[in-house]
Amino acid sequence: MSKFYHTIEGEFSMKKGILHSPQIAYETWGVLNSKRDNAVLIFTGLSPSAHIASSVEDNSPGWWEDMVGPGKPIDTRQYFVICVNSLGSCFGSTGAASINPETGQVYRLDFPQLCIEDVAKSSVEVIRALNISSLYATVGASMGGMTALAFCILYPGLNRALLSISSAARALPFAIALRSLQREIIREDPVWNGGLYPLDAPPASGMRLARKLGMISYRSASEWQTRFARERAPSSSDSNSTGPFQRSFEVESYLEHQANAFIGKFDTNCYLYLSQAMDLFDSADFGGCLEQAFAKLKIERAKVVGVTTDILFPIQQQKELSELLGKVVNDVSFDCLESVQGHDSFLVDMDRFRPVIASFFAEK
Repeated sequence: MSKFYHTIEGEFSMKKGILHSPQIAYETWGVLNSKRDNAVLIFTGLSPSAHIASSVEDNSPGWWEDMVGPGKPIDTRQYFVICVNSLGSCFGSTGAASINPETGQVYRLDFPQLCIEDVAKSSVEVIRALNISSLYATVGASMGGMTALAFCILYPGLNRALLSISSAARALPFAIALRSLQREIIREDPVWNGGLYPLDAPPASGMRLARKLGMISYRSASEWQTRFARERAPSSSDSNSTGPFQRSFEVESYLEHQANAFIGKFDTNCYLYLSQAMDLFDSADFGGCLEQAFAKLKIERAKVVGVTTDILFPIQQQKELSELLGKVVNDVSFDCLESVQGHDSFLVDMDRFRPVIASFFAEK
């Protein structure tokens, strides 16, 4: 694995604005072959960095550790894997927490409105810098699946195969409503202060509540029932778990732990920008309707993977995506998995996902 930073020199035109010489952070694993045609480009969800797997240089576990590496479904002995940190994020790529070179100050809300297309467009600059003219495959889950789809539509012929996991051609009103409420909760925290909070003292209350709501939507009611049922939480002396409305159940303690673990790990304004970008994305924007947009695709094969318990990207959206791809791509497969862990299944249910991902990369 190697970690790199690519600077896009000069003006970078976004869908709703301009950045000056933005930087894109990315990591790579494996070796690019002599034909330069074994590269796999992976896009992340909203909050991960580009550190998808560990390596000799950095042995910390990656967010898809069980999926990428020697002898794993995405085998780095065979493929040159590239994972980019999304434009607008806070793990090395330019975003709202970065310094604006024109002012010398942190962008904050002066950062232009972010769109999924901007993430795809900035990522192609990395591919071009690596002198890669044909990708073996583009992979994305959740927001990353949206970015992968946008990438394939925007740059027909650059990518030969698409693997879309728990994603969609556009967000549904239910998911938009959830993310909208998360953003409102954050903005209502007085510490947010119109985006002018101290970078070392973010709006913790708003981020904690938004994260709790997010965790509820990432998993399923069936999993909550199996893991927690109505188990009572042990008594605690902290101020938030005492009084007439104290936390009484294990599921409440779990959400509190997950929320507190998230605080300080992701810049608040970056979170707001990326969250809104997911809501704004609509593949129909590429052609007036979904069918015309998908007609632009020039890929050889595709696989769509969905989970029956996913409430953010419901299984019917995966079916729709598969059907749309099937009209213009000769080789399309659809896998409907019965995982109980909802939207987060692709991160935690490796026993179900490993064979599916491995089968996609076994095809030639």
